[in-house]
Amino acid sequence: MRFEAVLFDFDGIVVDTEWAIYQAWLRTFEAHGHELPLGTYVRCVGSDFETWSPKVHLEELTGKSFDWHQMDESRQVEIRRDLEAAGPMPGVVEMLEQLKDAGVRRAVVSSSSHFWVDGWLNRLGLASSFETVVCRGDAPRIKPAPDLWLEALKRLEVAPASTLAIEDSLNGVRSAKEAGLTVWAIPNRTTAGIHFSEADRVLESMEVASREM
Repeated sequence: MRFEAVLFDFDGIVVDTEWAIYQAWLRTFEAHGHELPLGTYVRCVGSDFETWSPKVHLEELTGKSFDWHQMDESRQVEIRRDLEAAGPMPGVVEMLEQLKDAGVRRAVVSSSSHFWVDGWLNRLGLASSFETVVCRGDAPRIKPAPDLWLEALKRLEVAPASTLAIEDSLNGVRSAKEAGLTVWAIPNRTTAGIHFSEADRVLESMEVASREM
């Protein structure tokens, strides 16, 4: 095993949450007479609305202001409904077991909140598979800044040169590369159209990644 540590993004890598989130946003746009092309939406995947905001975009398209508090609550209900039966992405459990057996350090590094990530990890019985979980609020900036990755390296006491990041978004890939990590991109149905030339490798699945370790 050539890596001392493997750092996993969460949304779209551990659980396929991103498609349900996108679909909820798409329904919001369609309800107001507009489309939300996937190629446009992915600009905020892996980061937050400071990078690109569907809220600002919809208000610009419609010329209206919206009660986002109420709309956000309704959208979250839709997302939870769509993800009710969701499990880990194929190959994730096997990958984590393989890394643990090889003595490789493991962490989650996500721009999402601890409430979201920790909740999912506990629900799926994966919390004990990671030595630490680094989320929004654990470092000054989220992706595409490198801060969250650097915080994970500090916690695990490992060097960037011996650490692999597994990502599915361009914001995530760029931030991990800036932190000095080797980066493997594993696109999913939300991010499949992204050109991941900045990643060290682009793999089709976690199963393939496991074989390449």
